[in-house]
Amino acid sequence: MQKMDIQIQDEFWNRYTELVRNTVIPYQWEALNDRIENAEPSYAIQNFKIAAGHMEGEFGGWIFQDSDLYKWLEAVAYSLRRHPDPELEHIADEAIDLIGQAQHENGYVNTYFTIQEPGREWSNMYEAHELYCAGHMIEAAVAYYQATGKRKLLDIACRFVDLINRTFGTQPDQIRAYCGHQEIELALVKLHELTGEARYLNLSRYFIDERGTKPSYFVEEWERRGRTSIWNQGTPNLEVYQSHLPVREQTVAVGHSVRAVYMYTAMADLARLTGDAKLRVACERLWANTTGKQMYITGGIGATHLGEAFTFDYDLPNDTVYAETCASIGLIFWARRMLRLDMKSEYADVMERALFNNVLGSMSKDGQHFFYVNPLEVWPDASLHNPDRRHVKPVRQKWFGCSCCPPNVARLLSSLNEYIYDVSHDGKTVFTHLYIGSEATFELACGKVRLRQRAALPWEGRVEFQVSLPEGGNNAEFELALRIPAWFQKGQPLLNVNGEAQSYDVDKGYAKVNRIWTEGDLAEWLLPMETTLIAAHPAIRADAGRAAIQRGPLVYCLEEADNGKPLTSLSLSNEPNLSDYLDAELLGGCVVVEGDGLVTDDTAWPEGQLYRPLSKETTAVRFKAIPYFLWGNRQAGEMSVWMRQ
Repeated sequence: MQKMDIQIQDEFWNRYTELVRNTVIPYQWEALNDRIENAEPSYAIQNFKIAAGHMEGEFGGWIFQDSDLYKWLEAVAYSLRRHPDPELEHIADEAIDLIGQAQHENGYVNTYFTIQEPGREWSNMYEAHELYCAGHMIEAAVAYYQATGKRKLLDIACRFVDLINRTFGTQPDQIRAYCGHQEIELALVKLHELTGEARYLNLSRYFIDERGTKPSYFVEEWERRGRTSIWNQGTPNLEVYQSHLPVREQTVAVGHSVRAVYMYTAMADLARLTGDAKLRVACERLWANTTGKQMYITGGIGATHLGEAFTFDYDLPNDTVYAETCASIGLIFWARRMLRLDMKSEYADVMERALFNNVLGSMSKDGQHFFYVNPLEVWPDASLHNPDRRHVKPVRQKWFGCSCCPPNVARLLSSLNEYIYDVSHDGKTVFTHLYIGSEATFELACGKVRLRQRAALPWEGRVEFQVSLPEGGNNAEFELALRIPAWFQKGQPLLNVNGEAQSYDVDKGYAKVNRIWTEGDLAEWLLPMETTLIAAHPAIRADAGRAAIQRGPLVYCLEEADNGKPLTSLSLSNEPNLSDYLDAELLGGCVVVEGDGLVTDDTAWPEGQLYRPLSKETTAVRFKAIPYFLWGNRQAGEMSVWMRQ
């Protein structure tokens, strides 16, 4: 890919990038230091202090707790790259010093095994997450070096990777294994692309190629441990860990959803960098299954809390859903890599869907409360009293004992500029994947070109691109490729350049116009939005006879705060007469959708009578729906995405 420099300048997204910079990153640093009142402790910094010999104590938290600090550092790196902050950089440098002090002479870093089980390193690849934590360290190290030019964390990571490279492989003196939680595979690709070292790419490929081979390393390892496990899981479930088959033979998404999409991300990277056709076909096959049969309308994936996992095609319950925030973030990572394999708009469509709905909805407007699980239907009483629904929270939490999601949100939103554009390998085409206001400079075949994008999404479908030629040339010939969003259903969008309508070709969902551009040219891309009722595939039983509301990239939901309860008594009228308007006061300003509905009257229901002959007595009401990503920012109450027809 060609060089790009992109700065976000967007009224909608600046709120979130600034929220991450000014609130989320400082708040999460306090959480990592266990200074958030009435929140579950993290233990992350404490563990490193103990491992570094600065204090005494027991290991605290989950076995993979180190990764929370690494993800926080990665978010800091992206923030520093755009907004230098000496004080924040100093805090990060001190945290990196602490990591270095906890590193063993041979390069090993993991506070759990340093504190809790010294000498037992690499003895439980199935559950212990050593390589998972190493992967997040690598990602943080690459990002921090790119942001600051400082090599300390990068050197720590490279020493660790060199140890891993010596430890794992097919030679007689090596462990022929792979990690129970995929992550290092995609991180090693990033390290390879930064350093140019082929051994990092080869190590990533080894972990992908080895996974799922027979006999199973996880089963053999479990037998050697006396059939014991950290979480008393019994015989290793190979499907949960996507190790039931070699990756090129896997046909459907199974198991832990975050593990899956992290692995698919690495597979797509390797397919691109090595030209592995079978790996690419596997990626395309798994993509079709994941997004075509196992994805929620909000871009969430993972239907069950048991194993945080996929279940089977079209099994997408709304009330017992899992849809972990990290899984949607991983889906975005994967979509981004698929775009690098092939510029097809369906990848960017999914990226946009998951970003605007599931990911944004996981964080409160104050940046200090988070959802781990992202439901499409909430009944607070059931969350409190039904053991099968206790994972579904009606309000966001301050922090989690297992807090992988909040720092993942921070690092994604801090690096959002990397998801907007691509440039073709020949440097002749600029692809626009996301409509986010920004200023971008590209090194194209024709020279340096700057595009200033002004976008009114998600509330209006109007986008402008102003061309600038910073090197002073009179013109530049290149192709502009604009994604035609899947939510646009009105034929072909209108493209104007300097006020004149332009014809364009459509290729893989992108509108392409090739012309000689001059300084100051203004391209206007019009995507009129309309509020639409969406139906689910008939095989999705949870949504049979129901409809959801979508406007542009946003999915909408009903909340008890606007419509009372129970929301299950509310249905759409035969003619719902949907309308939308901007409410500048509600939840910081948003477009609200209203419609005609019917409510079943339960006031006349006899006390103590559970059932009675069917009656169709209803009352007409005007319901109100808000964007899904804003739900849960008022009082706790019921919420539902899908409405009965």
